[in-house]
Amino acid sequence: MRMLEEFFPEFAQKLDEVDEIYRDKRTIDEKTYQFICFALSIKARSKPCVLKHFKGALEAGATVKELTYILALTMREAAGADDCWTHDVIGEWKEILKGNISCCCAGDKD
Repeated sequence: MRMLEEFFPEFAQKLDEVDEIYRDKRTIDEKTYQFICFALSIKARSKPCVLKHFKGALEAGATVKELTYILALTMREAAGADDCWTHDVIGEWKEILKGNISCCCAGDKD
């Protein structure tokens, strides 16, 4: 956000406005909100957000045990999704070995 705030402050301001709308229109309790944000922050690999929402969840009444469950759930669901997605991508692995599937990457000779 620092670059946005410096070079595109109008955009940063709009993000702040979206945050205000979320706060005003929230239909879930604070603890549930913090759990969701904590899980999304883990998946997004955002250290500041993980810390913010870990602390926010504690302030909303969560326990460390509950947060540990959310961490485990996030890791498990991500692993399952990664597994399914990867198997979909390389499902035709025998054709890849035969050279019949191109990745269309730079430097790919097909």
